[in-house]
Amino acid sequence: MNRGPVARTEFAKYLEQTLDINRFRDYCPNGLQVEGRSEIRSLVTGVTASLALLEAAAEAGADAILVHHGYFWRGEDARVVGPKQKRLRLLLNRDINLFAYHLPLDMHPVFGNNAQLAARLGLRADGRFGDDGIGWLGAVEPGGPATAGELARLVEHRLGRTPLLVGDPARQVRRIGWCTGAAHSMLDAAIAGGADIYLSGEISEPTVHLARESGVAYLACGHHASERYGVQALGEHLTQHFGIAHRFIDIPNPV
Repeated sequence: MNRGPVARTEFAKYLEQTLDINRFRDYCPNGLQVEGRSEIRSLVTGVTASLALLEAAAEAGADAILVHHGYFWRGEDARVVGPKQKRLRLLLNRDINLFAYHLPLDMHPVFGNNAQLAARLGLRADGRFGDDGIGWLGAVEPGGPATAGELARLVEHRLGRTPLLVGDPARQVRRIGWCTGAAHSMLDAAIAGGADIYLSGEISEPTVHLARESGVAYLACGHHASERYGVQALGEHLTQHFGIAHRFIDIPNPV
């Protein structure tokens, strides 16, 4: 293990290689989004680069912030006005680096949101579905929940959030599909993959009907709640690898 500080360029290169960011066609740029100071001693991780997170990170003395949801999304207004101006002004005035990783953090086999959600819920992955295999498929570990209702209660206990279950709570659960965040549109692919129940973060109106009509239960666990664990795992790894300080700051979000 190295001892901090670490050069920003070395930090960025390590993340580029570790998350294999160049293989993804994403909705936003992955990597360094806002350049700050050249050396990193203290890292803050969080789910979304909201103003509240930036203010908390600045107060904590962070040299860099690493998030799952950053900036410069495809199709967004390019003007630096309103909330975007306030966020960028804070980062630039405080000379703080912002790193963001979207699909690479969803899909990483160890630090990814799907992998970390599986670890938290005791799920054992043995298959993939959807574009580029972004959805995971597998089974509950022995002794785990046997029904949709039991799985919903486990999610509530482990994530600290009451999920929305669409379907029969008594439905037997053998095969589970999951994909964190806003992946409700992948219910069809999960059904085709043989899932008895599908977990994601958000839900849409058509998803309710498809779950009811297919008999495959749907569990909406919360976009934010389902994606809190990838950045934490990655931040802890970076602490071990580079010897820098790390703190995860959770900005509550009901969605």
